[in-house]
Amino acid sequence: MEATIALRLPRDAASVPLVRRVLDGTLRSLDVDPRIRDDIELMLTEACSNVIKHAGTSDEYVVSAALHDDLCVIRVVDAGGGFDPYAMRRAGLGAEHGRGLQIMRALADDVRFDHRREHGVVVCLEKRLRP
Repeated sequence: MEATIALRLPRDAASVPLVRRVLDGTLRSLDVDPRIRDDIELMLTEACSNVIKHAGTSDEYVVSAALHDDLCVIRVVDAGGGFDPYAMRRAGLGAEHGRGLQIMRALADDVRFDHRREHGVVVCLEKRLRP
């Protein structure tokens, strides 16, 4: 199985459900297990929400997803001020905010951050599509 989607979206909370529906529809049509689709939806939601909350002056962001064989590779790219994901402190138990990176790391098979100083961040999330 192979498919690629890419969306340029406004940095607005209303864009998150749209990108989730597009990717979930693609995964559903490829008969991906609902539990894996749920993990991907939550990872994607956290990555997009972080852009919306923290990308500073960026007006838009790009989400791309490539499905190769049994692997989904998602890239969320913003043009904001960037951040150092390794300098971020872990959110405490019961914290209402600050758990996005932890959630992405817990659900993804691989998470990478490309911090492009003064040019934003690329978040790359990988998830196997078969248990």
